[in-house]
Amino acid sequence: MPSFTNVCLHTFGYELPPRTLSSKAIEERLAPVYERLRLPAGRLEMMSGIRQRRLWEPGTKPSQAASLAGRETIESAGIDPTEIQCLLFTSVSRDMMEPATASFVHHSLGLSPACLVLDISNACLGFLDGMILLGSMIEQGQVENGLVVSGETAEELIESTMQTLLNDTSLTRKTIKPAFASLTIGSGAVGLYMCRNSEATADKPRLASCSWLANTDFSDLCLGGQSTAETTLMATDSEELLIQGIETAKQTWERFSSASGWDDGDIDCYFCHQVGSAHARLLFEKLRLTADKNFETLPFLGNVGSVSAPVTMAMAMEQNRFVPGMKGAMLGIGSGINCLMLGVTW
Repeated sequence: MPSFTNVCLHTFGYELPPRTLSSKAIEERLAPVYERLRLPAGRLEMMSGIRQRRLWEPGTKPSQAASLAGRETIESAGIDPTEIQCLLFTSVSRDMMEPATASFVHHSLGLSPACLVLDISNACLGFLDGMILLGSMIEQGQVENGLVVSGETAEELIESTMQTLLNDTSLTRKTIKPAFASLTIGSGAVGLYMCRNSEATADKPRLASCSWLANTDFSDLCLGGQSTAETTLMATDSEELLIQGIETAKQTWERFSSASGWDDGDIDCYFCHQVGSAHARLLFEKLRLTADKNFETLPFLGNVGSVSAPVTMAMAMEQNRFVPGMKGAMLGIGSGINCLMLGVTW
């Protein structure tokens, strides 16, 4: 698996949407469904561990969200946007099929015409994939720097899911299950400026190593973007996805540990793609990792797709939970099933 010696994770920036939607408010909206199926109030928060998620104002596009985070990253890094050599847009959400959503972000941020611009799509792992791709380009000397951005917009999925559940009087306790994962999704945006290590970046964290694994025998467990003229829906076999996802993560961790030489004792903080509290508990139990090292944003952000792991690291740095002298590991499990683990030293 690849290792890196020249890649600096210079600056994170993120933007949280202005609106909050609590799990309680979702259940109040779905009260007719809950009453008919005799579902207990509080079920959504109890099952997921999510108190609330954040939402953009209606009509916000993924490129607009990503541009907010990108601009924050550029300003915090104190860099000239025209000097950025590569832009990777990595969200599950996108503005449209064509052109690449990265094109709109590039224009919004005023980047150079000489900047390489492209989208990367891999469900909830897009941002971590972007870090690996950009890190490899920097390591090989193809570019000196670049910007990875993601802007997730959950508004349409949540609204479509609730409306479909209210309209479908044939639902049973069994058939409603595939829709519940859609109600855990939240919106958000994050950016990361990466560059080649130098004396000037000696105080910044560095990308050290990465490992990955594909388990595509189970690529049908979470199918999103099932659109009609009026709705966008997602169907998730949450129970089987939990089992197979954690098994894939276990094998990925074993590959990562073997390649990097790191074990749980070497790692000070974990930053995971967070989908639910039960998932997190079982993940750390099965991988035999120290759960107290897991920095969580799930209760107040929900599952923010590709934004989840990087925004969690950004917040941990902001709150002095991840500081110089520490090692961190970023772990993502995405529908597909695909898994990535990245090692970061500071």
